[in-house]
Amino acid sequence: MGGEFERLSVVDRAGGVRISVHVRPKSSRSAIVGVREGALEVCVTAPPSAGEANSELCRVLARALGVRQSSVVIAIGTSSRKKVVEVGGMGAVEVKRLLEGARR
Repeated sequence: MGGEFERLSVVDRAGGVRISVHVRPKSSRSAIVGVREGALEVCVTAPPSAGEANSELCRVLARALGVRQSSVVIAIGTSSRKKVVEVGGMGAVEVKRLLEGARR
């Protein structure tokens, strides 16, 4: 692992990790596109209304990390493009490796 994913802010916490995320709603496709200013940059096709973009973000991250969607929770920033997401049962090194592999 190297490059931009070394700059990704992933913090180990009791029972899981917290990841800084920047979301781009109403994109043409849903994908993990890289790291921007220490935050994981994720595009989602859903609009930011009625929590649709948040739900899609959780689905994209759960798929990339190989966990159930219920293990991915938005801890901070539910109404912002900048969020902090908690993922249960994983460590920072494993999360960075999986997210780098899921980048499209």
